[in-house]
Amino acid sequence: MYATRTRQARPEAFAVRPSIAERLGLPYMDGTLALSAVALAVFSVFTLSQATTGDVPGSPDYFVDRQAIYAGLGVVGMYLLTRIDYSRFRELRVGIYTFLCVSISLVFVFGFAARGSRRAFDLPFFSFQPSELGKLLLVLALAGFVIDGARRGSEVQRTVRYLCLGLAPAALVFLQPDLGTSLVFVVVTLAVMYVGGVPWTHFAVIGSVLAALVTVVLVIAPAAGVPLLKGYQEERLTSFLDPAKDPSGAGYQQDQSQTAIGSGQLTGRGDHATQTRLDFVPERHTDFIFAVIGERYGFAGAAFVLSLYALLIWRALRIVTLSKNSYGTLVAGGIAAMLLFQVFVNVGMNLGIMPITGIPLPLLSYGGSSVLATFLAVGVLQSIHMQARLSQKGGFAW
Repeated sequence: MYATRTRQARPEAFAVRPSIAERLGLPYMDGTLALSAVALAVFSVFTLSQATTGDVPGSPDYFVDRQAIYAGLGVVGMYLLTRIDYSRFRELRVGIYTFLCVSISLVFVFGFAARGSRRAFDLPFFSFQPSELGKLLLVLALAGFVIDGARRGSEVQRTVRYLCLGLAPAALVFLQPDLGTSLVFVVVTLAVMYVGGVPWTHFAVIGSVLAALVTVVLVIAPAAGVPLLKGYQEERLTSFLDPAKDPSGAGYQQDQSQTAIGSGQLTGRGDHATQTRLDFVPERHTDFIFAVIGERYGFAGAAFVLSLYALLIWRALRIVTLSKNSYGTLVAGGIAAMLLFQVFVNVGMNLGIMPITGIPLPLLSYGGSSVLATFLAVGVLQSIHMQARLSQKGGFAW
C-alpha cells in the first residue's frame, strides 16, 4: 500500500486578480464606452500629427501637443466625474443653470473677438469657450427642472417652461454669433423634453413653428430687405444645396472637402493627400477633419471612425435604459442626442449633404473646450452606468 502525499494548494494560487477597473475603484464602469472615447481622442492626435505639420511656423507639433494635453486632461476629468454620484447635479440645477447663462453672457464683455464673433475667454495658457461646456450643463440643469416640475401646471405650461429654459442660453450663443452651437442647445432641449414625456402633439406644434421661423429667416426677411442673419451665415446654410453655384465662394469648402474624401477611395492616399496637405481644404484641423481622414485613410479610415462613434452612441443609448432613476434617463438621453447630432451634422457637412454650421466633430476636431466637455459628458454617462449596476447588485453608491 502506497501512501499518497497531498499537496496543500496555496490560497494565492486561486486568488482572482483585480481588473484594471477595480484597481481604479471603478468595478462597474462601461469599458466599451471609455475605450471608444479614448480611441477617438488618440486617433485625433495621430491625424493631426499627419495633417498639420508645418502649419505653425517654428512649432510643427503645435496642434498635436495641445490636443494631447486636452485629451489627457479630459480623461482625468472623465475619471473624476465617474466617481461622483450624478444625482447630486439635480440638487444643483439652479446653480448650474445660473453659471451656464452667466458664463455665456460674460463672453460679450470679456471674450476676445475672432472672425467677427466673441465665443471664448483668452486665458494665459489656452482659450475657454463656455458654450462648449454649456451643452453638458444645459443637459444636467434642464433634466433636473423637468423632473422637479413634472406636476406643476398644465402640460402646455410645462412645455413652454422647458422651452424657455433651453432656448434662453441658445439665444445667447446665437448672438455671439455661433449658429452651430446654438442649434446643439436646441436639439438638447428637445431631446430632454422628448425623454421627459412631452406629448407628441406639442412637438408637432414646435416643428411647425420652427419651419415657419426658418422660412422667415431664410426667405421672407432677406426678400424684404431685412436680413436676420449675417451674410456668411446665410451663405453657409444654403450653399450646400448647390455648391457648384459659387465654387470659389460659399461652396468652396464643401467642394474641396468632397474632392478630398472622394480621392481617398478605399485605403486612402497617405502622404500623397494633396487636398488636405496643401491646404486646399480650409479648417482641416477643426470643422473639416473628417475630410482629412477620408483622403488620407480612405473608406477604411472613415469606417473605423464612424464605428467608434457608433459604439459611443450605442453605449450612451443603452445607459438610457439602464439608469436607476428618471433623472439619469433624461441626462443620458440628452447627452446621446448631443453626440449624435454633432456627429451627423459635421460628417454631413463634410460630405456636402448638410449646411456648414461650425459644429465640431466630438473628440476628433481640434479644440480644448470641445474635447474636455465631451470627456466630461462621458464621465457623467459612466456615473449613471455604475450607479445602475450597483443598484442591480444590491450595493450602495459612494
